[in-house]
Amino acid sequence: MVDHTHKAFDTDLQDLGRMVAEMGGLAEQQISDAADALDRRDLAAAQRVIAGDARIDALQREVEDNAILTIARRQPMAVDLREVVGALRISNDLERIGDLAKNIAKRVVVLDSEFRSQQVMRGVQHMTELVLSQIKDVLDAYARRDLQKAVAVWRADEEVDSVNNSLFRELLTYMMEDPRNIGICIHLLFCAKNIERMGDHATNIAETVYYMIEGKALTDERPKGDTTSSTMVPFDA
Repeated sequence: MVDHTHKAFDTDLQDLGRMVAEMGGLAEQQISDAADALDRRDLAAAQRVIAGDARIDALQREVEDNAILTIARRQPMAVDLREVVGALRISNDLERIGDLAKNIAKRVVVLDSEFRSQQVMRGVQHMTELVLSQIKDVLDAYARRDLQKAVAVWRADEEVDSVNNSLFRELLTYMMEDPRNIGICIHLLFCAKNIERMGDHATNIAETVYYMIEGKALTDERPKGDTTSSTMVPFDA
């Protein structure tokens, strides 16, 4: 009976891990597609990103339901409980990452300016590449229970913040130079901020992986180089 219970619990954990992995793959694709739609001002691609968010939301609800059922049926303790709670927390962060990709796609739909800056778009693309690398690495850390890789992702967030700060200053310059640029630059500021927030969620996941492995919170001060928060108006929820 005990052996059967352990096998059933292992199956539950495998199901949770599979759903989290699927969510991670979808979130990565949404980020890539949203950034590409922004770069090309591709309305059809942006609409696909917006529509695609529903699948991530559905998976998050499925993870939540399964996690609650697993806790109720198996009553896990210690490391077993951390496995279930970890999957639940990571799915929440991935769902938020999907929302942020959708927010970028919504901005593409309303862009109506011919303003173009290769330097700005290169910065946005660079931020996107950094965040995608963070998410890929942290999901790998989750799958492999790799403590060192999780901590490396956690420490890498400062680079994303640095690029975001640079874009913020550059876009402010464009707005001061020509008021006609204000609308489009505000949209791009929001897009950059959404990408930066994706990096924050990747570091959240890294902290969860650390907690799952070590059984305690990562108590070091999180590296943070974002100086735009105090000057930005509230961004998309």
